[in-house]
Amino acid sequence: MTVEIRHHTTLTAETRQALLDVYAEVRAPLLHLPNYCVEAFAERLERYAAEPGFELVLGHDGGAVVGYAYGNRVGAGDRYWGRMAEPLPEGFTDTPVLALREIGVRTPWRGSGVARRIHDGLLARRAEERVTLMVNPLAGGGKVRRVYESWGYRAFNAQPPSSVSPELTVMVRPIR
Repeated sequence: MTVEIRHHTTLTAETRQALLDVYAEVRAPLLHLPNYCVEAFAERLERYAAEPGFELVLGHDGGAVVGYAYGNRVGAGDRYWGRMAEPLPEGFTDTPVLALREIGVRTPWRGSGVARRIHDGLLARRAEERVTLMVNPLAGGGKVRRVYESWGYRAFNAQPPSSVSPELTVMVRPIR
């Protein structure tokens, strides 16, 4: 299977709809939860797409979009850092990082390396030195966190739970 990686720095109606369709399929078991419903995802997507350094990567297998990853640059004053459970180390936010906001792959392509290719495609053109993400440590019985660890991420903080989200583990790794 050959998956083509396509980069987007803006959302067109076509790329937005393709992403929403794949998201709805990938997250189908969770769509009844407020934080995972398609409408909440779409609102977050629009917010992140309007922020500096937004980039979306779609993986295409023939005519089908099979997966995605997107993120944006976060600097010292970004609200992203204000959500951390523990104080950040001195100087941690001195240089911007890429916040990987979401990654997902449709079921038939899971376990084939497509998620890693999409992830690496997103990181390939980035100028930031580090990438950070938040993961539910219970997702997939801990499997999702272990995948990120195998990609070089390490846990360094947490985001406390909210009324619509469980506690998340915050992970970081160098981009290169």
